[in-house]
Amino acid sequence: MSDTELHARVHLQSETMARCLVTARQFKLQVDEPQSQGGRDEGPNPVEYLLAAQAGCLNYMCHWVARELKITIRSLQIDVDGHVDFARCMGLPTDKRAGFESLNAVLRVETDADDDTLEEWRRRVESRCPVGDNVANPTPLNVSVSATQPA
Repeated sequence: MSDTELHARVHLQSETMARCLVTARQFKLQVDEPQSQGGRDEGPNPVEYLLAAQAGCLNYMCHWVARELKITIRSLQIDVDGHVDFARCMGLPTDKRAGFESLNAVLRVETDADDDTLEEWRRRVESRCPVGDNVANPTPLNVSVSATQPA
């Protein structure tokens, strides 16, 4: 593997239908649903983690591209939101997709950069964010099953 490549992996241990523990490298991530969805509200739910991943990736790319363009970022806040209709997830008849209809990201930056430079910055950030690329473009998902029988 080259210096520009990454093979990422997570492991999930299910605790209940709504709650699980995910290990990513040495980090533990608690995933849970609100009580209204059968969880105990002990952590973000999967779609909130997706939004967090998008915001975190944008943050990294904002700083990386700012360095390239010699932009000084004094302060950066990122808000990401989206709407999901869970009808398909619940097995209800619908022609809506199972995931977010769209995501909206707002970058609030304190900087001395002019409007043209900020637009170039935004364009590069948006086009180079790996999480955003996976959200915006089809990425094959191959699901397989490895079953064991009780002894």
